[in-house]
Amino acid sequence: MKIYCITHKPLSIIQKLNLIPFGVGTSNFPNDFMVETNGQNIANKNMYYSETSFHYWYWKNALKNKPKNQWFGMCQYRRYFVKYEYRNLIDNLKNQGSYSGINNLEDLKKMLQLQPSNEWNNYDIILCEPWSVKIKNKTKLFKKGLRSLINDPTILFNEKKQNIKLHFEMFHGYENLQKAIEILPEKDRDDFLNYISSNNMLPGHCIFFAKNNDLVNNFYSDLFYWLSKCEKVFGFNLKGYGNQRIYSFLTERYMPFWFNKYSKVKYWPWVYCDITRL
Repeated sequence: MKIYCITHKPLSIIQKLNLIPFGVGTSNFPNDFMVETNGQNIANKNMYYSETSFHYWYWKNALKNKPKNQWFGMCQYRRYFVKYEYRNLIDNLKNQGSYSGINNLEDLKKMLQLQPSNEWNNYDIILCEPWSVKIKNKTKLFKKGLRSLINDPTILFNEKKQNIKLHFEMFHGYENLQKAIEILPEKDRDDFLNYISSNNMLPGHCIFFAKNNDLVNNFYSDLFYWLSKCEKVFGFNLKGYGNQRIYSFLTERYMPFWFNKYSKVKYWPWVYCDITRL
């Protein structure tokens, strides 16, 4: 199984994890890296698309050459899928993907899910174990979600309304998600709105394992058609962490929605580990 490790930094230690180092953006990377500038790409948009520019490269350059029904996947240099036995040891409540047992690269390497699991046999897509977007700090709601709160004061007390939609509004612009939803194709518009309004668990980070070429191709076709329309709304004169990478944050919400609607999904444990600090 090929697993690409997406990074915007030239981290040679990625190969020691038996992962394929993949450099995104237009920076220089070691010769043994795969890079998105080789082939059809949107590398010049990486500062706005983040890891989503990798997905565009894979769609346009690699998917057609992948053997049918052979699993492939991706991770990031700070987030990795790990073996299921670690599921209950990883804290997704206080700190997403937190695990205290990683002290060096070998500790991380022995945890990694590098081969397909037999538990995946009846599934099409493996996504990250979801984490809660419920409001933990009411002060943050007043600071970052004041417009949402004014529009609907009951979200302060009603946890069902502390959903994916509210979370996006707080951190990536109050009206931005609604603008993006309005230009979704009709076949998905209402379903996506219902998904973000009725869920407060987010399987995020834009990484997955998959095997069905046609399914993945259909996902990428829908995703990048939508994002191309979003570019006409938001453009690229974007400021601040929450807005500059808006196309990545839109992908992070759309990906689990689409896969859950059109395929059979299984959630899998993952860990946060910044290997630059090991």
